[in-house]
Amino acid sequence: MSGGGAVITKRLGIIGGLGPLATVYFYELVTKMTDAAVDQEHLEMIILSKPSIPDRTEYILGRSMKNPAIPIIEAGKTLVSLGVDCIAIPCITAHYFHDILANGIEVPIIHIIQETAKHLKEHGIRCAGIMATEGTIYSNIFQVELEEQGINTVIPSGEKQDYVTDLIYRNVKASRPVEMELFHQVSEELRTKGAQVIILGCTELSLIKRDYSIGAGYLDAMEVLAMNSILLCDGKLKNEYKSLIT
Repeated sequence: MSGGGAVITKRLGIIGGLGPLATVYFYELVTKMTDAAVDQEHLEMIILSKPSIPDRTEYILGRSMKNPAIPIIEAGKTLVSLGVDCIAIPCITAHYFHDILANGIEVPIIHIIQETAKHLKEHGIRCAGIMATEGTIYSNIFQVELEEQGINTVIPSGEKQDYVTDLIYRNVKASRPVEMELFHQVSEELRTKGAQVIILGCTELSLIKRDYSIGAGYLDAMEVLAMNSILLCDGKLKNEYKSLIT
């Protein structure tokens, strides 16, 4: 469709491939959540997909010496050279390196974890459960940001964290059917521990929300990233996405 429309002055850069399916879905989310009547009212985006970037969790847990921050910064610099005004990284564990990345890349990087914590506070949440990679849980990056907003956190037991790892790596990343019984068992444990809302704190878990009925009481951090990408780039957000808690 052709026609006029508002000119979007800011261009979004996306460091993708972490993993590839999550990047595809993030692009879809930004497009779907934008209030646009014509093509010209959508965001300009440049996606640089680098699945070769080493696994973030393996590095954080000391099981790999390959530092993923180095190629992420290289990707960011490439996007800056192409004229982006800000950067989104649809990989939550990568935000463990946020300060290092921010020092190495010359445009703002949207902090998905900080924005998720703010969204929960704005909606009066006092206790949140976290479903995420081992690296994200171990590094406490969600716990710190949530506690700064006055929100208590609960995390899975060791057994249930293994379930989350299976869901992320052996189901979604491996393009295999999702074992939803594992998902529901983790959710039940977190709610028993007091979670009012459960954060889907890994972009692979976002794909489970997309493809399966998971019910109420969840917040998809990748939707938070998409929302903030639209707003930071001066796009218009559809009204139905102003509250993202299911």
